Amino acid sequence: MGMNSEKGSSALLLVASVMAMSFFLGRKNCMVTAKPRRILLDTDVDTDDFFALLYILKQNRSEFDLKAVTISANAWSEAGHAVNHVYDLLYMMNRDDVAVGVGGDGGISDDGSIIFPDVGGFLPLIEQGMSTVGDCRYRQAIPVGSRGRLDIDTNYGLRRAFLPQGKRRYVPLHQPTAQRVMLETISAGPTTLFLIGSHTNAALFLMTNPRWKKNIDHIYIMGGGIRSENPTGCCPADHSSSCIPLQCGDHGNLFTAYATNPFAEFNIFSDPFAAYQVFHSGIPITLVPLDATNTVPINEEFFRVFQQRQETFEAQYCFRSLKIIRDTWLDDHFYTSYFMWDSFLAAVAISSMRDGNDDRNADDDNEFAVMEYLNVTVVTSNAPFGVDDGSNPFFHGRAVPKFDLQNGGVHSGHVQVGLRDPFCLVDGSTKGKCQDGYTKEVTGSEAVQVRVAKEAKPNRDSNSPLNRQFFQSFLDVLNLRPQSGKFSLATQFPFYREMLYEPANSANQTRGKAVVFDMDMSAGDFLALIYLLKAPMETINLMGILVSGNGWATAATIDIIYDVLHMMGRDDIPVGLGNLTALGTPVLGCQYAKAIPQGSGGLLDSDTLYGLARSLPRSPRRYTAENSCKFGAPRKTALALEVWEHITTALSPTDKVTLLTNGPLTNLANIIDQDRDATRVIQDVYVVGGQVMDEQNKRGNVFTVPTNKFAEFNMFLDPLAAKKVMESNLSITLIPLSAQQRAASFARMLRTLKTAEQTPESNFAQQLLLLLNQLVLKNPELYHHMDIFLGEILGAVVLVDQDKLNTRMETKPITVLTGDLSRDGQIAVDRNGKLVHILDDFDSEEYYEQFANLLGDKQQSAVIGSFDEQTRIWSTPPK
Repeated sequence: MGMNSEKGSSALLLVASVMAMSFFLGRKNCMVTAKPRRILLDTDVDTDDFFALLYILKQNRSEFDLKAVTISANAWSEAGHAVNHVYDLLYMMNRDDVAVGVGGDGGISDDGSIIFPDVGGFLPLIEQGMSTVGDCRYRQAIPVGSRGRLDIDTNYGLRRAFLPQGKRRYVPLHQPTAQRVMLETISAGPTTLFLIGSHTNAALFLMTNPRWKKNIDHIYIMGGGIRSENPTGCCPADHSSSCIPLQCGDHGNLFTAYATNPFAEFNIFSDPFAAYQVFHSGIPITLVPLDATNTVPINEEFFRVFQQRQETFEAQYCFRSLKIIRDTWLDDHFYTSYFMWDSFLAAVAISSMRDGNDDRNADDDNEFAVMEYLNVTVVTSNAPFGVDDGSNPFFHGRAVPKFDLQNGGVHSGHVQVGLRDPFCLVDGSTKGKCQDGYTKEVTGSEAVQVRVAKEAKPNRDSNSPLNRQFFQSFLDVLNLRPQSGKFSLATQFPFYREMLYEPANSANQTRGKAVVFDMDMSAGDFLALIYLLKAPMETINLMGILVSGNGWATAATIDIIYDVLHMMGRDDIPVGLGNLTALGTPVLGCQYAKAIPQGSGGLLDSDTLYGLARSLPRSPRRYTAENSCKFGAPRKTALALEVWEHITTALSPTDKVTLLTNGPLTNLANIIDQDRDATRVIQDVYVVGGQVMDEQNKRGNVFTVPTNKFAEFNMFLDPLAAKKVMESNLSITLIPLSAQQRAASFARMLRTLKTAEQTPESNFAQQLLLLLNQLVLKNPELYHHMDIFLGEILGAVVLVDQDKLNTRMETKPITVLTGDLSRDGQIAVDRNGKLVHILDDFDSEEYYEQFANLLGDKQQSAVIGSFDEQTRIWSTPPK
């Protein structure tokens, strides 16, 4: 085909011009290969969160490259369990290159003028001070047990049963913090944020790094409810008396708090002020609220097709997770109450980014959702504004508001303080009036234009059993062969097999004193447990373990107990999980547990056993969601009272039990209440804890409550339980803090362990104690209290070897003080009080020798010493 030279030159110039425009505009038709979109995911690692994580990881990395994951630590999971869960997911997906950040121990100055580096995000901004100790103003809406953080931390027991374990793990003082990972990721280049938990981490980053806002291309948020009408439960127009509609018509989904706040959604409610900072940051935002996610409930057709399509490990893990949630749902309305929240956000975001529709001026043709623009804000306080009723720490008691906020402004009203906040209740109604965390449609200066997913689009294939286009994509993507998971735990090793270990010929062996150990899973408790397991069976017969979930570790840490028992060949010992809150306190709350730091030196370390838990062999036993329903979910986790009943039923009429308690006395108080024969069956109780106030004026150790100078933590964490037990007619021997402090020398303990015989358990004890000692030396500000865990071993040694310690006991009448935070848990001498035996003195040198020698004894030593040894077994053909 011919053309004259003038026209040919013009055509060439036109082509060149179009190519140049395409290059500089970076549109999707560009002939130059575009760089992949960099993604940072901030997540609270709920079930739907890791659905979203896996959906993102399955995308073509030439288009979408997940660079980092940061843990939202004040929402649906505990930081220590969540970070290791993410590490295992990434290892399964062969993505150990993805940075993971969690926690941090920085703080915010009292006036808000200084935000110190590495603020941990454990607390909402309204509560954040200079430490990781704080209240649970918003987080109390999230249950701590089943259907809450316990289930999420363990993924209902599936996490340890399915996911492989790689080399990465939480390590104290070496774990990258959330703020550090955010800074390194965002400063390295243009980044898109996915926020699918509370907004604390993102808000802190934006407030402290304004120069790097320019590198955040877009923020995708799953959260809030604007015009939504929550369909949770059964919502027929003309419901019968047997149908309870629950939250039908509510904008929010706070199923624990709709009586005070029917407007908020969990992610935004977890830190409303942080969400406000994100929404008002000026960065383009796409919001996927409940308005849209309510249109993607799990239905029976999706569940059935998913069950048939599990072609990758990630698809198997997601389906099994979904199945156990369905199987353990509390009512018959799973299919109208469980939605694809965060995974739907991931799909909507990927579609927008792929089509170039993630800027303000782009068309809004999203593959999965109908989109619209709305003007919204986040409600952080309730009218009337500027009236100080003591609820708002941004303003209360301050001449100048924190963060220089405006008096009389939108942040200056009443802030919800509890799930039964009287201000929020409405007489004659089951629906409250508080709107904290509400993503409210507004006009005027407070309005921010946000692109919003309105509803899910139907499946384009009318013949498909799946009614949503997203459902089709979710299953297609999870089952893609490229970039699929390497293996599960069961396929990670060629000869993987689950084994349970019990003592040989135990039925015919003479058994000694029947003992039940009640522990709250602090570091010292695990060493005490190993000591009890090392005692000759003809001396000590450890019949069961009761677990306090309201102490120095969260309930999911029960899995470490199973691992220690497995290591020591004692899978026969039952473990029972007790109450997760103190007696007389709400089941949704943290009245006493709030005194325990959440970061370094606190729950983050305890929940991971200072990073060493993953070096233990992995037990086949684990926490599993409790309530087994008609679908046949397994029920393996016993409750404390069930274990107690099992033990006492097995006793002969003349047998008695000795209890050793190393945590709050909640479990024992419940036993006394519910078992009329308990006092007849219990011979002695050894209580590790307390500090008796006498003429020597001995101090306590509740260092996070300065007004309470004389209480010891185990008594303080449940003072009503302490009073019930200590003043009962049980025979009690108290191992007080003053005695524990004489057994708290790291140098002496490590020296004797080093010179004694070596066994796997003594090596593990040395490793843990050496680490604790190093942490004290490296960072005394965070780890100054490690000696209280070392002292907790004393009770086990006294119980086993009291005759060898040359102990001296005193008997004093005492009473336990309650009713005021400044004196809760204190023990006073009272001439009308209960007589208890109190350990006053012992041979400390002999104590250290006894501990080291028994742990070094080759008898009753570890059956399997470590996870590394376990992996060697699983890599070798069985004999």
